[in-house]
Amino acid sequence: MLHSRKTIKMKITIASSEHDFDLKAAWRIIGQMLSKPDSVIGLSTGETTKGMHSIVSAIHKEYAFDVSRITLFNVDELTNLPREYAGSCYTMILNQLAGPLGVPEENFIMPPTMSDDFEAECRLFEQKLAERGGADLQILGIGKNGHIGINQPGTPFESETWVSPMDPEFEARVRRETNVPPETVLGGLTRGIKNIMHTRKIILVAKGAQKAEIIEKAVLGPVTPEIPASVLQLHPDCEILLDPEAAAYLKGRI
Repeated sequence: MLHSRKTIKMKITIASSEHDFDLKAAWRIIGQMLSKPDSVIGLSTGETTKGMHSIVSAIHKEYAFDVSRITLFNVDELTNLPREYAGSCYTMILNQLAGPLGVPEENFIMPPTMSDDFEAECRLFEQKLAERGGADLQILGIGKNGHIGINQPGTPFESETWVSPMDPEFEARVRRETNVPPETVLGGLTRGIKNIMHTRKIILVAKGAQKAEIIEKAVLGPVTPEIPASVLQLHPDCEILLDPEAAAYLKGRI
């Protein structure tokens, strides 16, 4: 239990190394699949989660377990880009996890990257998850500015699934990689903070020294929309899983 000026509900786990971090995170996902074979599991993409996905796939290949009723989705997806783009969340999760595990196509729920009506796609995405009983587990990354999903600083906590602007630095990288013309508006369809908070269990994962400062603010600082991840302090079943570098500013304070 973490104590600061107020009681914190979060469970804090600090791995002994980056590999230990990946192992622990992978077993959190596998444990959910084994304990509830029809689990609805939300994932996140990026450098933080690639290693854990690889371990989940390797363990399943060696010791196959039934995933025929598991539903996978990602917390967000890029908009106005081809789904085939290597950086699309659909492609990354398909290649890293859904494909290697053999999750049935109908159980891999993702919004499209291209649409004439993204508001309708947001509603349909949430409807599909609700029809399966809602999310049992959400793996969340955290941006250096505290964003979760693509909910940037200032996003209201009551926000529901919507299309958010991209972080400018990330958008610049995507435009370089895709050669998308400047007039094409890029964004990210993301589950809103309210939707994320309705998940039964949340695990926020972070590794690397570049995440240490924002982790300190999100875990020990005030709950504020300026640090979207800080809202997780209010979730009844949330674990913060860190490698030693990301936990640097928490040591001796938890």
